[in-house]
Amino acid sequence: MVLGTERKTRKSWVVWDEEGKYPNIIVEILSPKTADVDKNFKKQLYQDTFRTHDYFWFDPETLELAGFHLVDGEYEAIAPNEFGHLRSQQLDLSLGICGGKLRFFTAEGELVSTPEEVAERETQRADEEAQRAGQEAQRADRLAAKLRELNIDPDTI
Repeated sequence: MVLGTERKTRKSWVVWDEEGKYPNIIVEILSPKTADVDKNFKKQLYQDTFRTHDYFWFDPETLELAGFHLVDGEYEAIAPNEFGHLRSQQLDLSLGICGGKLRFFTAEGELVSTPEEVAERETQRADEEAQRAGQEAQRADRLAAKLRELNIDPDTI
């Protein structure tokens, strides 16, 4: 998916909607029907016409991942880094495979969380905080009850 300047999510880049600007990075998801076109015709098109700086393709069935960076008008293959990921100079991130899916990684090799993963962690954190708060309230209630057993009013302490 491409996020255009209109902030609408769409499946393709429309140059005239982007004031004549071509994308700086393209990631193709290969399928058996499109793989040959993506690897040959589109690669040449992106190199020669679009002048797209970084071009990647990923096959979700075979997990093939390849990347190319435009150098002096020609695509050069991007060599995997020490983590086996392919660095995008445009994004200052790397693309790699984790759990059978194409994912982004930092320069240090750390997985970049998806918005869904961030939301899930925040929900889990909020649930844990609520549980801790409930435990603390129960503890305070037990302490107050013990003080009352000792004829001490906990509200006067």
